[in-house]
Amino acid sequence: MSKTALSPIISGTMNWGVWDKNLTPKEMENMIQICIENKITTFDHADIYGSYTTEADFGKAFHASKISREKFQLITKCGIQMIAESRPNRVKHYDYSKEYIIWSVEQSLKKLKTDFVDVFLLHRPSPLMQADEIAEAVEKLKSEGKIIDFGLSNFTSSQTELIRQKTEVSYNQVQFSATNFEPMVDGSFDYMQTHGIRPLSWNPLGTVFREDTRKTRRLKKLLADLVKKYGFGSDTLLLAWILKHPAKVIPIAGTVNIARIQSLGKAVELEMDKEDWFAIWTESMGEEVL
Repeated sequence: MSKTALSPIISGTMNWGVWDKNLTPKEMENMIQICIENKITTFDHADIYGSYTTEADFGKAFHASKISREKFQLITKCGIQMIAESRPNRVKHYDYSKEYIIWSVEQSLKKLKTDFVDVFLLHRPSPLMQADEIAEAVEKLKSEGKIIDFGLSNFTSSQTELIRQKTEVSYNQVQFSATNFEPMVDGSFDYMQTHGIRPLSWNPLGTVFREDTRKTRRLKKLLADLVKKYGFGSDTLLLAWILKHPAKVIPIAGTVNIARIQSLGKAVELEMDKEDWFAIWTESMGEEVL
């Protein structure tokens, strides 16, 4: 069971740095303030974001902001070894040795300028991961107060069970949206609910605004009608669709658009009608439920 209270919507930082928006230190500081003011108090990181630079940029912005560490929560991940200037890697791979996990968390703490992270995740499953070794690293980090909760990212139910047999798993961050709803039907969310694991959803808006397909055209047409009915934007409606699931999924929103940040929080207050929820799923599938 998680010891950490995360915000109902999480801010994803993957695109804050050099990978996309390239926010200045002052812009990043402002973004942290805006998120917290709009009750988005949890920030999702990974060591690799910005080719291992975004954590440090965020840490400098947080330090400059003088915001109390008690006012927000930090998630970070490790395990993916990228080919980057700061790493002597020949091949992109995964590393879940005890030594690497501990070293990676300690590096993240230095970069983020914090004594602990609220949630630490393994980024993607590795065929070579050894559950005993992972558990030893996690228990050591917990005992030293460097991480509060532990979880996984992009792990299947069987992979999660392998790790859960050795150490407590509180979260699994998976791709989930109206257009990528597999965890809802392949047993993943059933498994998580059974074992008290909270799902986090990356790419919660799916492909609705990214692709022009028959599926996205159907959804956009329906969403246009629902916008009129509820008085909220399509992106807010798509988050409300996620939030209605009984697994208590927490969406991770990657936007740095201030108006959208202000509107996304309203998804928490929106109670979507059951038939509208099924209408969105129906348009995504292209057929009605059996």
